[in-house]
Amino acid sequence: QVQLVESGGGLVQPGGSLRLSCAASGVIFRIYTMGWYRQAPGKQRELVAVITFGGSPNYSDSVKGRFTISRDTAENTVSLQMNSLKPEDTAVYYCKVEFSARYAGAMIPYWGQGTQVTVSS
Repeated sequence: QVQLVESGGGLVQPGGSLRLSCAASGVIFRIYTMGWYRQAPGKQRELVAVITFGGSPNYSDSVKGRFTISRDTAENTVSLQMNSLKPEDTAVYYCKVEFSARYAGAMIPYWGQGTQVTVSS
């Protein structure tokens, strides 16, 4: 079993910053990709940023230049530094990992419970 513990959400004014963190624990051989997705009310869940095992990041166009994703492979953690936040960034942010539980095992996707980010004055 795997657990994802997310932290760092909250209320921030436009132009402010927040840092989200996600820590994975449990029966994990290797985590391949780690990422953040978000879902605003009435909208579909969308990719925010992902980072590969090798450390290559990929961002949605809406957050490029404002958000930075990073990971600590040894600690199985991923963080999302969010700067210059806008009201349209308001959403529930979900951590997602793709991992294998054993050598040569299948890649398994796993989601966190989500953390609320609200950008409002």
